[in-house]
Amino acid sequence: MAAPKKVLLSSPPDGGWGWMIVVGCFLVTICTRAVTRCISIFFVEFQTYFAQDYARTAWIHSIADCATMLCAPLGSFISNHLSCQVGIMLGGLLASAGLILSSFATSLEHLYFSLGVLTGLGFALCYSPAIAMVGKYFNKKKALAYGIAMSGSGIGTFILAPVVQLLIEQFSWRGALLILGGFVLNLCVCGALMRPITLKEDHKHPEFLEQEYVSEAQKQDLKQLSICSPLIKAWSHECLCCCSWQEYNFLLMPDFMMLAVSVLFMAYGCSPLFVYLVPYALSVGVNHQQAAFLMSILGVIDIIGNITFGWLTDRRCLKKYRYVCYLFAVGMDGLCCLFLPVLQSFPMLVPFSFTFGYFDGAYVTMIPVVTADVVGTASLSSALGVVYFLHALPYLVSPPVAGWLVDTTGSYTASFILCGFSMILGSTLLCFARLAKKIKRTQLRSLTRDTDTKQQIWTNGATAYSVSGDLDQKDVEILATEANR
Repeated sequence: MAAPKKVLLSSPPDGGWGWMIVVGCFLVTICTRAVTRCISIFFVEFQTYFAQDYARTAWIHSIADCATMLCAPLGSFISNHLSCQVGIMLGGLLASAGLILSSFATSLEHLYFSLGVLTGLGFALCYSPAIAMVGKYFNKKKALAYGIAMSGSGIGTFILAPVVQLLIEQFSWRGALLILGGFVLNLCVCGALMRPITLKEDHKHPEFLEQEYVSEAQKQDLKQLSICSPLIKAWSHECLCCCSWQEYNFLLMPDFMMLAVSVLFMAYGCSPLFVYLVPYALSVGVNHQQAAFLMSILGVIDIIGNITFGWLTDRRCLKKYRYVCYLFAVGMDGLCCLFLPVLQSFPMLVPFSFTFGYFDGAYVTMIPVVTADVVGTASLSSALGVVYFLHALPYLVSPPVAGWLVDTTGSYTASFILCGFSMILGSTLLCFARLAKKIKRTQLRSLTRDTDTKQQIWTNGATAYSVSGDLDQKDVEILATEANR
């Protein structure tokens, strides 16, 4: 069977096979993020079966989320240097193996490794490459495409939450994990859909490397060596270092650095709620089916947030305000967390699930869009790997910290308030950074206008001035310096 030809395109096609990429990414988010969220439904089962406290049981979900985000750069690396298809298929096999091994667990430590590390690693190899592929195929409709693709998390949560609860009741938590292991194998099918695409901007760095670092004599030497020996050569080492720098040079961009800091606070605030919403609902008298239904509501409204927010921010009137929309969504989720401790009945928790779910879907959709706006399409895969990597430490720490606060205080109030303030702080930091950048731009424009009123014409070493008034020697020196800059 002939290998598919890679077509060199000047810009993303914004359609065609791109919609199949969206479908593949949609299924990936169902099999990764939705399944991870549904681990919280097992929380009470694990706590009862192993007779452990909140903090120790919460480490299962924390390690799974942390491993998914911590290994996201590895997923990007495999996608960039082998192929997106290989990475996703390999990830599907690892995640499935982790869930199947978890069904035979005899201790929490066993679950830490199988359900936490192994399954999380598998999800990491799938998640960021699939999301980056959508950015490769879309430009004008990028936010809408991401909205549809990322809605898989909400749809998956809506469907899987009651299904997982039913599976636990019918087959116990071991049988439910075994069935989920088979379901996650569908990631291999998703990987097969990820047809590679090559854009002209992707070839800027390789051409540079070929001209700058590789001489003709070295190319002849390369042909005579084995496939592994070039790595030993000094020139090859320089190529690899430069290639790595070109892939990650966005790390020094001030805008990306501020986004990274904000992500740390945002990730800390959002993770505990998905772990403790069901236990909190049970603690205030809501029954098991209603508690699982709250997760379903959150999931289905998450879908609406994904698609509608993506569609709205693609409109001409809002397209240049995507950054602000992202900040607004994160801030609203933080406010929802602050009000959660006063909601102590099922009818009051339903509006919370609606509101939190909508804005959660909104900002999740905007993360890759805002990242692409900051670093560009060529570096999107690597940048997303770093962004999701930054989720790792907060995802690892926040649920156990929240569990420790519950064990210590006997209430969920402190945990939810800490989450709310953390998300609001993340949004506020980006807001202040944006305002500072705007003020700086205004000052530069003002300086430029002032300079333009004092125009100079330099001819044969002599200086003639066309100005609205007389200039002294100091003014001339300042203008000359500005001109040289």
